[in-house]
Amino acid sequence: MGSVENAWRVLDIAIIGGGIGGLCAAISLRRAGHKVTIYERADFAGEVGASISFAANGTRWLESWGVDIPKGKPVILKKLISHDWKTGSDVNVYDLADYKERWAYVYNMFHRVDMHAMLMETAVGESGEGIPAVLKVNHKALEINPEAGIISFENGMQAKHDLIVGADGIGSLVRQTLGIIPDRKQSTSHCLHCIIATEDIHKLGLHDYSPNESIEYWGGQGIDKIVFSPCREGQLHSFYCFFPIEKAKNPGEGWSHQVGVDELLEPFGTLDPDLLALFKNSTDIKPWRLFVHQPYPHWQSGVTCIMGDAAHPMMPDQSQGACQAIEDGAALGLVFSKDYSFANTAEDISKGLQVYEQVRKPRATRVQEASARARVNITERIGFSSNTSNPLYKVVDENKKLTIEEMNEYDMPADVKKKAAVAGVESRVGL
Repeated sequence: MGSVENAWRVLDIAIIGGGIGGLCAAISLRRAGHKVTIYERADFAGEVGASISFAANGTRWLESWGVDIPKGKPVILKKLISHDWKTGSDVNVYDLADYKERWAYVYNMFHRVDMHAMLMETAVGESGEGIPAVLKVNHKALEINPEAGIISFENGMQAKHDLIVGADGIGSLVRQTLGIIPDRKQSTSHCLHCIIATEDIHKLGLHDYSPNESIEYWGGQGIDKIVFSPCREGQLHSFYCFFPIEKAKNPGEGWSHQVGVDELLEPFGTLDPDLLALFKNSTDIKPWRLFVHQPYPHWQSGVTCIMGDAAHPMMPDQSQGACQAIEDGAALGLVFSKDYSFANTAEDISKGLQVYEQVRKPRATRVQEASARARVNITERIGFSSNTSNPLYKVVDENKKLTIEEMNEYDMPADVKKKAAVAGVESRVGL
């Protein structure tokens, strides 16, 4: 077994996709000392408007990488509140008052646009440790050789890299290149998302939920559920509205499709009147197609891997999609850090990607499965799954439920160290 210190080199890494997951991977690998190029298919790398949740298992990595979190204009969450569907009265509350004391990090809620800008600045900006990542827009990947690390683009350009990370979302070309055929089916649920500015709520004299600094739910004992999140420092109310797909007018449409207020209101005639009043005045109403994916057989081949929604698309009901993507990025940074000898030859890189999959796939799969259960049972949701004394409490299997302790006590560096040792590579740093 050779010296780890002498067996590490700076890798030339490609990240396909400039969304939140891709930027997290770029930051992590930059901090690990590598040269990173982000390829974005569009002429602008950005996000569309919706709230995004970052629990302690995600926030810890933002802090570790030195991300300027206040630039993302977060709301620090204080509670999870479940309401009665018709009256709005509280039926289940999980208090997060001691959250930072217990887990060392806060529970942040961002607006996707703000979070993306925050991460982009960290990835490509001059300040901070490591070589600034390079963003190349209008680079839509058409073909990838996962063994040779060669990418061919629609614009006629071609690039060769030591390592390729596919962060290209649910319709991933990189996943297809790895020979993975998704086993998926459309969910029995459909979702509409809408927002309303808190300023407009005040002008209209409607109910302002932002002072609660909480994720709030209506329903959830079945398909029908409303999820409210305050974001942009409380300036926006963001709502995810779930209902049976049979009631959807355009079940095949995605985020690019615009929906009218009447279509938003139609499935929710018996809902809390305070919410209906907000929906009547909401904007940016868009559908979200939901699919249930079975875990993929593998995430990597040669010098190429997938991450985020490309690797483990999941139902949104555990609010862990973004956190699992950031954990993917963090794992890549740890595996290819100077603590190990994976950042060297193509064979070493391939072995490192196998360790990455061994670290991330079991945990992401567990969250994926728990998210599907929480789609129709709110008490399976992290936090509420610990409120066992609540009258509405029920889970499919006590031994399979996902808990806040499991998510936030997880020690990824120790897991990487253990899996690397099994692969025959010891860390040069004690943990």
